[in-house]
Amino acid sequence: MVGWFLAWRDENINAMRNAGPFADRAAAGRALADALIARNLVQPVILALPRGGVAVAAEIAKALAAPLDIVLVRKIGVPYQPELALAAIVDGDPPDVVVNEDVAELSGIPPDYIETQTRQALAEIERRRKAYLQGRPRVPLQGRTIVLVDDGIATGASIRAALKALRRRHPNRLILAVPVAPAETVAELGKDVDEVICLRQPEPFFAIGVHYADFHQMSDQEVIALLEACAAGASPPASAPDEGN
Repeated sequence: MVGWFLAWRDENINAMRNAGPFADRAAAGRALADALIARNLVQPVILALPRGGVAVAAEIAKALAAPLDIVLVRKIGVPYQPELALAAIVDGDPPDVVVNEDVAELSGIPPDYIETQTRQALAEIERRRKAYLQGRPRVPLQGRTIVLVDDGIATGASIRAALKALRRRHPNRLILAVPVAPAETVAELGKDVDEVICLRQPEPFFAIGVHYADFHQMSDQEVIALLEACAAGASPPASAPDEGN
C-alpha cells in the first residue's frame, strides 16, 4: 500500500513539472506542502529565503504544523566585478562566511577586504532579521529536519551558500524545496542536500516569474505579516499584488 502511494505521489509530482503557471506563491507553497506531508518528516523546521520564499514557506509551515524561520544571505562580490561572488554571509548563531575559494585565489583579493565586507553584511543582516522577526528568537536547528524554501531558483548561488552553512548546523536531514528551477541546477544542488523537491523543471529555463500568474515584488510589510501570522499559529494572510498588477 505504501509503495503504491509513493509511486502515485511521484507520478503526480512529475506531471506537475510541466504544468501551467502557479496562481501565486501561496499556491506554489500548498503544492510543495502536499509533497512534503507524504514524507512524514521528523521534527521539521521550515526556513525561508526572503522575500518571496516566505510566502511559499508560510503555507508549508502551516500544513506541517512546523515552525517557520528565515535565512538571510548577503553576497560579497569582487570589487571590479560585483556580480562575481567572492563570498556569501549566511546569518545564524554564529553566522557563516562561505568563501568561493576559486574566485578568491584567482582574483587576488586580500583577506582584509572580505573581513570589512563581512562586517558590513552582518550589520545589514542583523537589521533585516530584527525588522522581519520583531525580536522573536531563532528556531533551534540541530538534530531537526531542515526544509529550505524559496520561490524558485535561477543560478542557485545564494541557496548553495545557505545550504553549506545549514549543513554546519548539524541537522538530522537537510531538504531543499522549491516550486521551479532548471533541471541542471537541481541536479547540482542535490549534491549538497539529502533531498531536493522541485515541482517543475522546465527546459529551456527562462525566468522564475514566467511560472507564476502573480509574481509581484513582495514588500517587507508582507513578509512581516506572514511571519507574525505563522508565529501566532494563524493562517498566512493573502499576499496582495502591487497596485496596477
